[in-house]
Order: sequence, then structure tokens, then C-alpha cells
Amino acid sequence: MHVLKFGGSSLATPERIKIVSKTIQNHLKEDTVVSVFSAFGGVTNDLLLMAEMAAKEDDSYKTLLANNEKRHLDAVKELIPVTSQSAILSKVKNEFNRLETLYEGVFLLNELSDKTKHVISGFGEILSSHIISAYFKSLQIDSLWVDSSELLVCKNLNEKVQVNYEKTNSNLTEYFKNNKAALFIVPGFVAKNDLGVPSTLGRGGSDFTAAIIAGALDVDKVLIYTDVNGMFTANPNLVPQAYPLKDISYEEAMELSHFGAKVLYPPTLQPLLDKNIQIHIKNTFEPENHGTVISKSSKKNFRWVTGITHIDSIKLLNIEGSGMVGIPGFSKRFFEILYQEHINVVLITQASSEHSICIAVKDDEAEKAKEALDEAFEVEISYKKIKPVQIEDNVSIIALVGDRMKSHHGLSGKMFSALGNNNINIRAIAQGSSERNISAVISKNDVVKALNILHEQFFEVPSKELNLFITGVGNVGGKLLDQLKKQESYLLDKLRLKVRVLGLSNSKKMLFNENGIDLEIWKESLDKAEKADKQKFFEKVKELNYRNSIFVDNTASPEISGWYKNYLANSISVVTCNKIACADDFENYQNLQDLAREYGASFLYETNVGAGLPIIDTLQNLVASGDRVRKIQAVLSGSLNFVFNNYDGSQAFYKVVETAMKEGFTEPDPKIDLSGVDVARKILILARESGLQLELEDIERDDFLSQESLNSETNEQFFTLLKEDEEDFKKLYKNAKDKDAELKYVAQLENGKAKVGLQEVDAQHPFANLSGSDNIVLFFTDRYPEQPLIVKGAGAGADVTASGIFADIIRIGKK
Repeated sequence: MHVLKFGGSSLATPERIKIVSKTIQNHLKEDTVVSVFSAFGGVTNDLLLMAEMAAKEDDSYKTLLANNEKRHLDAVKELIPVTSQSAILSKVKNEFNRLETLYEGVFLLNELSDKTKHVISGFGEILSSHIISAYFKSLQIDSLWVDSSELLVCKNLNEKVQVNYEKTNSNLTEYFKNNKAALFIVPGFVAKNDLGVPSTLGRGGSDFTAAIIAGALDVDKVLIYTDVNGMFTANPNLVPQAYPLKDISYEEAMELSHFGAKVLYPPTLQPLLDKNIQIHIKNTFEPENHGTVISKSSKKNFRWVTGITHIDSIKLLNIEGSGMVGIPGFSKRFFEILYQEHINVVLITQASSEHSICIAVKDDEAEKAKEALDEAFEVEISYKKIKPVQIEDNVSIIALVGDRMKSHHGLSGKMFSALGNNNINIRAIAQGSSERNISAVISKNDVVKALNILHEQFFEVPSKELNLFITGVGNVGGKLLDQLKKQESYLLDKLRLKVRVLGLSNSKKMLFNENGIDLEIWKESLDKAEKADKQKFFEKVKELNYRNSIFVDNTASPEISGWYKNYLANSISVVTCNKIACADDFENYQNLQDLAREYGASFLYETNVGAGLPIIDTLQNLVASGDRVRKIQAVLSGSLNFVFNNYDGSQAFYKVVETAMKEGFTEPDPKIDLSGVDVARKILILARESGLQLELEDIERDDFLSQESLNSETNEQFFTLLKEDEEDFKKLYKNAKDKDAELKYVAQLENGKAKVGLQEVDAQHPFANLSGSDNIVLFFTDRYPEQPLIVKGAGAGADVTASGIFADIIRIGKK
């Protein structure tokens, strides 16, 4: 005998019912079939909603009732030939007349009792099974409709079901012994109590009906047909990378279903465990798919973690106080009170100090539990021995489940480390001695993020998803986007990094796409996007709450650099070529470093000095390895180096500066570069990375520009003044040439003091013969006292700066 069950999604339309019919007919070729049916998809929800509407004297329930009646009548007309419709149409109308009478009673009394709710909620299965029974009869299949409510005996208490297996099994064996048919059609969910009063097996109870029948009849397996390919490693609606599990144990299935895996109703396993009856979860619409087999052993599995799941709709209750410590029987009293109130405890955790007990209960039972506990411990509360029960809402439970977890060390650490690194705070932790389940209570807002983090950690090919939010898409930002697009496949194939750009912003517009912005058409998309707003941009990044989020700043804006602290404080990493933050007051610089450490975020700014050159990284490695910096000498301005490499008096100085600006070697305001402020910021950053607490005003600056040029307010005015000072520039060049020297704008740090200025460098110096926009840094340290460690290369330009930012992003990905 084959026992099958079809869920509401499999029966949602007449077309789907026809597909179900073919599956059943295939089973009939092999053996007798007992098929249990849920209500048509969504009907049970409607039935209960209408009951609640009627109880609130909302007569619009009548419209919804009429719609449901039409839906069922239409199904009859589409499935069954006209000549065979009369009896089933009459039956459907009769059932809806009964429903209408029940709703009228609820409406008039303004009351909805549990008994009435049970009666109403079972109509969906009665209706669907009668229609399907009539359909099979119209196909000339030997079928028999079974009134399961006369066979299944249970007791309901606050939506908790207790089956009387002795009576139920006796009823079932007797019925199937005395009745013969090829196909038995059984409404799921419905039952009666010991007194013959209509009852139900709880939401999702059709699975339970099939399992009870299978257990009573001692079959080999139960096939549960639904709309997915079995039980998944995680909820595929929340974790796109989740995949079906082929084989799991009863215990694993029980844990997963209890913790929110909606494919299987948790009590379903009870009647099957002792008899070792397998459950096959199959897809109605892909019956050839293997699905999931639930059996006594999952030895076929070689994974440590079987699945990740979660429970919403819970609240935490916490009771604490010195009056609990060392008092025998306190926990007994605590849980006895909950038992007397018929409140189910989902999770328990207690500190070893006995100072507190924390439990999780369904959110609709939390207030009731608090009232009962506060009343029971009224004396202790009045004497301040314990505090009143505190309720914490907006929380969810996430859980790792797996039979083999107890055989593997470090899973808890891996789980909590992954969550902590992404700023997910854990409110409570529970793990049974079987070590089959590790549960943690977190904020409900973090559930999707947590599930994806853990799935990535335990189930996916070692890879990491980086989610970028980029502001500044001009020269540098545009080049960065080009590089990201070009290297997309390489990053995934070679480095196991999936890099997605989810947000873009310039000074006018901002764009978000949770599925990733198409980098082929980002310009067009950004042009059509909403108005830019720095506050809203940050709030959106925070709201999306994606794992491994990185804010990338490609601007030179002081205002944007002021937002770094907000991102870091929310565990959102920051990568920037904007050197204003690191050259700001030391207190701010240190605060950003502290925030990054405190919240597990990365704060990377390699491109602040030397564009794509590994200058800061080299210095940090020297310091971290215990070396001491004695002196730094450097040419740190690619723009100034370009200018003085190309200026020989034959072409006006301002023309060379204009060329540098067009080539992207200078800031939008070239005065920042030529004034030496930019170089001063860079040597300040290097000084701070060396361990010094300097401020920008501590940097001695030897200006080669006139004071008028330095005070100019616009680029146009600045270039006009450069024209007027041409003779001064020619003189500087001639003096250097006469000494067979070159002009270089040099930064130096020595003995805790830093200075920047134009210097004449002889031909033998390492700074000589620097071409184009090259930078060079000489590190004199305890380990390199005479022959310095030298870092040299292109130090300006959009391409190399973008590549430096790209490298910082990859560095985060490799952490």
C-alpha cells in the first residue's frame, strides 16, 4: 500500500489537480493507494480570516465567502464532465451553506470559540477531498472517500495536539480491513476528540494525518508531495544558494521542522519513528526528482551540518535576581507555572551562576507567561529578591542542525565568529547535550543576513560575497567600475570572491539594486535614479544589512569622509582614496581605527599615499613585525613630480599644470597639489602609521607658490596668477639646472618631525630620474639603517588609484 499526501500548493488550481491525478495513477499501477489531501492552496487561511472578521462584526466576510464558494464550484466545472457534476455541486453548496450558518452565529454572538475555530478550519480539506473524489470517479477509477474525522481521535489544548493512538490505530486498521478500493481519498487535518466533537490536528496537520495512517497500517514509507524538491539546506526564499538535501535522519528532520522548515509539520514523525517508516518528500511538479528521504540513519551524509533554519514569531522572557541563586526547586516552580498555563517553551538557557533563566516562547503567549510568572513570584519580587519578568521582542532563533556536529570540533566557534564578524549580536545561546542543534537568538532584522552568512560558511564552495556601495563615479570611480566588470569572472574562479555593486552615488544621483547593478549600463541607470542624499544613502546601506558590506569613497569630499564613523559603527567596512579623514585631527583618525576594531570592520586607505603603490601596507608590516622607523624620505606627489619632470622653461608652467590636470594627475582643485597640502597630508598619514601623534599644522611646509596664488579662490584665478609668476618658476628651474640637479617636492620625517618642500636633488640621489608621475619612498629603519627599503612606481592617475582601491577590496575579501 502506498500512502501519499498532497499539500495545498499542489492543489491550488484545477490544472495542478490534473497533474496530481497523473502521479496517483502512476502509483496505482504498483499498489493500492491511500491519498491524503490538504485544502486548496490558501483556503484554510481564508476560512480563519473570515471567522475573525465575523467575530469583529465585519460583514465583508460574506464577499470572501462567496469568492471561495465560486472557486470550488469553478473547480468542479473544470474537472468533472457536466453529466457527473450534479451530486458534487450539491455537496459543495451544502458545505458552504453550513459554513455560512457558522459564520452568522459567530457574527451575531461576536465570539469565536476554539471549538468553532476547529470546525470552520476543517472545511477546506472536506471540500477539496470531495471534489477530488468526484474527479477520480469521473475518470472511472475505483476510489472511496474516507471520513477521517470518524477515524482519528485526538485532544486539542491551546492548538497543541495529543493523538489517542490506541483508539485511532484500532479505527484505522478496522476500517481498511473492512473496506476495499484501489484508491482511498482522505481529507487531511480533520479529526474528533474522545467525545466525538470535531477537532483538527493543527496547522499543517495533513502531513500528520498521512503519518498516522502509515503508522497504523505498517507501510514502508510515506510520500509527501509539495511544491519544492524536498527539504533544503536553508529556506530558498531567503537563501538563494540553498539546495535540497537527499537524505536526512528522523532527528535532523525533527529539528529542522521544529525550527521553521515548513515543508514538514513537526509532529509528523511521531507515529513513524518506532516503526522505522521512511518519509519521502517529493515535488508534485517534478516527480522524477529524488527529493528528500527521511529515515532512521543519515550515514549517507558526510556533512557536519545538515541544515540552517530559523523561527520567527517568538519573544524572549528573562527572569533574574540574587534570590534564585542556590535555591533548590526554583527552576521547577518556574517551568511548572508555564506548564499549568499550557505554554510551550521553545528555547531555554540558564547561566551557571543560577542568577538568571532565559526562555523563548511564541510571541502571542509572552504576555500571558509574564503575568503568570510575576504573579507566582510576587513575594520574591516585592522583596527585590528577583526582578519582574522582562520581555524582549523583535527577535528570532537561528539554528544549525546536524547529526554529525557532535563529532566535529569548533563548529560553535565558527558559527559565532561568522555572526560576530558581521555585527550580528547574539542575545541567547542554547545547545543540547546531543549536540545535534546549536541555537542562537538574534534580532529579527538580522535573520536573512545571518542565514546567508552561515550558509556561505558551512555549505558553499569556499567563496565569499562582497557587497559594494560606491560613492564617487568620476575618473577614479569610473575606472574602478570598469576594472570590477572586467575581473568579475577571474575573482570568482581564482579567488572565490563574488563582488557585487549594490549602490552607486555621485553628487547628484544615487542608485540601489539588491540584485546587483549592471556594470554595462551603470551610467544610464544612475542618470535615471533618485536624487543623491548622503544620509539616505547610509540609511539604505544599513537597512539592506548585507553581509560583507563595503562602503567605497572615491571622492575628495570632507563631508563624505565625515560619514566613515557611521559605517564602521555598523560593521560596514570602508575603503577610501579620500585622505581627508586620515589627515584630520588625530582624535578622529584614532577614533576611526578604534571603531574598525570594535565592530569588526576593515578601514583601508592604501591609496591615500602613492595611489596603487603598497606604501602604507609596507609601513604597517614593518611596524607590526617590530621594526622601528628612523626616517622616511619621499616624493609623494605624482602630480608635482609630473609637473617638474615636464617643466623646462620652454613651455609655460601653468600649461604644464593644465596638462597634469587633464591627465587626471591632480585633484579637481590643482592648488591642493601645488600648495603642498596634499603631500603634507600624506607624510602626516605615514607619521601616524609609524606611531606618532602629529597634527597637520605640525608639518613644516616650504611653499614655492606666491601667497596670492595660495589665496586664490577659483581655478581660473589660480591659473591667471601662475601665468604672472612664470619668471619665478623659470628661475627655480635655472638654478637647479646650473647645479646639475632636478627639482623634486620632497617629504621627510625624522626625529618625530615632518616637513615638505621643493628641493634640488643631485643626479646620484634615488629621487633623481623619477619619470612621469612616479612616487618613491625610502624607509630607513632599525633593519634598514644604511640601505633603505624603497617603494617606487606610478603614484598618480585614475587607473592606478582605482587598482589600489580594488586591491583593498580584495584584501577585505581574503580576510
